[in-house]
Amino acid sequence: MPYSDQPTVTASGVEIPLLGFGTWQLEADDARRMVREALRIGYRHIDTAWIYKNEKAVGDGIADAMAEGIVTRDDIFVTTKIWVEHFQHDALLRQAEESALSLGLTPDLLLLHWPKPTPALAETIGALNEAKEKGFTRNIGLSNFPSALFREAAALSSAPLITNQVEYHPYLSQKTLIETARDLGSSITAWSPLAQGKIADDAVIGEIARAHGKTSGQITLRWIIQQGVIAIPRTAKESRAAENFGVFDFELSTDEMARVSALARPDGRIGDWLDEAFQWDQDA
Repeated sequence: MPYSDQPTVTASGVEIPLLGFGTWQLEADDARRMVREALRIGYRHIDTAWIYKNEKAVGDGIADAMAEGIVTRDDIFVTTKIWVEHFQHDALLRQAEESALSLGLTPDLLLLHWPKPTPALAETIGALNEAKEKGFTRNIGLSNFPSALFREAAALSSAPLITNQVEYHPYLSQKTLIETARDLGSSITAWSPLAQGKIADDAVIGEIARAHGKTSGQITLRWIIQQGVIAIPRTAKESRAAENFGVFDFELSTDEMARVSALARPDGRIGDWLDEAFQWDQDA
């Protein structure tokens, strides 16, 4: 795949650009503007979801960039997600088709947004596979699935689950999930990779940033993608999107990687909407 020679991770034979552009909380006008701008800057991975209510705007931004000759369809990787209220077989297929129509393209990846105890996981995974078979998506995966459930879903799925998108940043260890993904031939995608801005005032990250002539955000994103984990930072500012993209011209040392990893803490999770039927991995 092209992806402008950006670093990628390969999961079950599928290449995914390691740096993506997230669109959570972007209103329609901002989503369209920023997706077009992100593609102009050089991003080749765009992430959205049905519940964000901006799939059409994201699709319009992609169409704008394609009309301007910035990208072709084959240049980009597009992810969206099935909302939890649509996990029953028929509802999932309806939403998968609706999302593809809203985007104006077949997404490269369709995820289950959060795990739910009902309907049975077998029904939902079966419907997700059927969505792929019907051409509503090219690939399938998960979001916010703890390791035990990740393994259960993978065992139930005919097609590979090529990513599990979860919260991940320096203050939250996801060691177990990362190891699980690798064991399953899958990948991890990090949402809120900058800890919703909390890394900006971190002394350790700031010291490393000064040593490289980079920002704290760039150090953090580099730390994530250097692990082979996909990062999807979101912003409504063109300048910040450009800044976040500047992570391909330097590397962190083994010691610097370890110093950032050591920032993880038990209370580091920011967004916890996991159903009480499930439990997160308990990393040390």
